[in-house]
Amino acid sequence: MAADTEHDAVVFDPFSADFYRDPHAFYPRLRAQTPVFYNAEYDFYALSRHADVAAGLKDFATYSSAYGVDLGMVRTGQKAPAKMIISIDPPEHRVMRSLVNKVFTPRAISAWHDMVSDTVDRFLAAASAGPSFDVVSDFSVYFPVEVITQMLGVPEERRQQVRLWIDESLHREPGQIDISESGKQAMAEMWLMYYQLIQERREAPREDMISALIAAEVTRDDGAADRLRDSEIAGFATLLGGAGAETVTKLVGGAIATFARHPEQWQQLLGDRSLIPAAVDELLRYDAPVQYNVRRSTREVTLHGVTIPAGAPVFLLGASANRDPDAWTAPDTFDINRDRTEAQNLGFGYGIHSCLGAALARMEALIALDKLLDLMPRYDVQWESCRRVSMQNVAGYSHVPVRILA
Repeated sequence: MAADTEHDAVVFDPFSADFYRDPHAFYPRLRAQTPVFYNAEYDFYALSRHADVAAGLKDFATYSSAYGVDLGMVRTGQKAPAKMIISIDPPEHRVMRSLVNKVFTPRAISAWHDMVSDTVDRFLAAASAGPSFDVVSDFSVYFPVEVITQMLGVPEERRQQVRLWIDESLHREPGQIDISESGKQAMAEMWLMYYQLIQERREAPREDMISALIAAEVTRDDGAADRLRDSEIAGFATLLGGAGAETVTKLVGGAIATFARHPEQWQQLLGDRSLIPAAVDELLRYDAPVQYNVRRSTREVTLHGVTIPAGAPVFLLGASANRDPDAWTAPDTFDINRDRTEAQNLGFGYGIHSCLGAALARMEALIALDKLLDLMPRYDVQWESCRRVSMQNVAGYSHVPVRILA
């Protein structure tokens, strides 16, 4: 339990029902008492202070991403079989990241603005026909996956199926570390759908991201010009569809829950929409959807008197780092007016593996919040009916029912 007394041993179990219910209850004691925590049951280490997490996210040579993205994968000691950009290190990573940067240009993201706005309008109108609706299960669960799959070129009738596959692959029951068989099946079906779509676009290109990735040239490590392999494109689409959807879904749901506890700041946004970008940044600091990243140590590391051996799974707790009092003033206070230059916000990661779709996710959140302000200048959350997810490294709400006030 998180409510240990000061003299009890520090407990941190990221697969427990208590963690899924309130991850932030665990972080203060981790930072203060065991900044390098070792979980003997699951055999992993965890870094919780801002300075250590930020340094770890940047140091890909010491904390490798090549073994996967969760404990179930990393603890096998085998490199991830699927070549996704999130699970490769330099020099391979440089090739993929440079290509992604060509696709996710500020100009390209700006061109998607109207599509995102129209998509948000469509789903918000369908959700909010009456005075009460669920911000997550009626609204924010739908539009982000619709946006990202539309960009990729997924046919309309398959777009929401992608969401169901993602949810199945990320879901974890308390105590469950490895992906379930149904989760593996969902991932396989999603990968196959993208692979088949790639074959169709090779035959008949369209104005979508998969066609652009097929046409793009890359320079391999040996200097040779090349095209992306089908498996690389399918892996990229699978990752983008998942990360791009879940992050925004949880960010918007969490925003409405957080602002319900701070209605004066919702009113401030209502009066000055130019503050919405700062509000999104603060939401990402205060309660980011992604709680942690898992890496594998490539060498022995000693921090704060604790030695992490080579080959150990290491949790980099970005959500804890973003509440570190050594990095932020009054870190447990939600404040859209805070000085954002005090420290690096790790809500979208940091270093070479920072979120590749961060600019798009920000734009989606900005548009959604702007339209929610119009729809519900005043609202109540029905707290007794709120529900949180239990997912691999993702935290947030599956249900946030609200009542719009007159």
